[in-house]
Amino acid sequence: MDYNLMDALEMLEREKGVPRDTILEALANALVSAYKRTPGAAEEARVTIDADTGEICVYGQELDEDGNVTDEWADTPDDFGRIAASTAKQVILKRLRDAKREQVFDLYDGREGDLITGIVQQSDHRYAILDLGDAEAILPGSEKIPYERLERGNRVKAWILEVRSEGKGPQIVVSRSHPEFIRALFELEVPELVDGDIEIKAIAREAGHRTKIAVASNDPNVDPVGACVGARGSRVRQVVNELKGEKVDIVEWDDDLSRFIAEALSPARVQDVRIDEEENTAIVIVPDHQLSLAIGKEGQNARLAARLSGYRIDIRSESQDLGLDVEDDEDVEFETVAEGDGATQEVEVEEASDEADGDEAVESSNDVQETSDEQPHEIPEEEFEDAAPTADASTQDNEEAADPQE
Repeated sequence: MDYNLMDALEMLEREKGVPRDTILEALANALVSAYKRTPGAAEEARVTIDADTGEICVYGQELDEDGNVTDEWADTPDDFGRIAASTAKQVILKRLRDAKREQVFDLYDGREGDLITGIVQQSDHRYAILDLGDAEAILPGSEKIPYERLERGNRVKAWILEVRSEGKGPQIVVSRSHPEFIRALFELEVPELVDGDIEIKAIAREAGHRTKIAVASNDPNVDPVGACVGARGSRVRQVVNELKGEKVDIVEWDDDLSRFIAEALSPARVQDVRIDEEENTAIVIVPDHQLSLAIGKEGQNARLAARLSGYRIDIRSESQDLGLDVEDDEDVEFETVAEGDGATQEVEVEEASDEADGDEAVESSNDVQETSDEQPHEIPEEEFEDAAPTADASTQDNEEAADPQE
């Protein structure tokens, strides 16, 4: 080893952050192993490297039964310089790889919950690899947004789920389906969230389909829903674009549980909410023509409202509450809504359409038709469209459809 190599080690120390003494120690240990493989080598040996000149000396050793050195002599092979150069190259490359892994781990360790941006390098049904510039992150299939296609070269955002230190280097696991990913996206777009003027109280999400968030204001002069929506929906639109069109409902948090549950069921209009704190349930009464809208497609609206509030929700129409339709009243129990099951009432649900309008929250207007196996009275087939209650029907038509006397 010559002095030029020592200069190179100093340069590595400055540029890569790998201490020169660490490399020299690792090199000395590697040279001991290389020396023992040479013909006529002693069973035990030690190697010294001069930190100024780079001169290498090998000392053979003789040990007693207790492992103490009883004899030592210089035993540097004549061609050891060639062996030392080859070994030094391998040791330096290994130390550089280890140093890179340590730097990456130190950079991302403790950053769980941060939002990062990466470029898709590889993607299949099992996982996707994101290039973060100074590291790589893995997006498992279970953490992807369902039905989302990540094309190679796409720039996407993700939420750091976990940072693990493994033998082959640190592993950064990220998610796009976690509910907290929504919070991170809104914090990126809404400065009032970062400043603390408003806060997100609760999030309920079915990734790839719909999300409801409840926001509250800590400043009486700040409208929490309007701040999240932005001028003409500009802020929430950025979030929806990153989510590839996933619907986002923004509702205002209310300490009054009844009012909050009514708000959580938007865009449906609620007439009354009856809370049973002991049973942790809420009975919600809605107009007849709003029943299917309150339930949502496959029970999604009611299910998300239940998760947002933490209460099981039983949705009933006004007619059912008055006992005018007893059979249907038994079919509309939502005891398992909070656990993610769909509505037990038979409903035929058409596609929902969500639109953001001005400073209002992003809400959906569903075209819903409700049917059941047993009708309280027969409706002529040609009059079915006028008789069936829909989310857009007039009040007069809904009253005629719900009146069992006709």
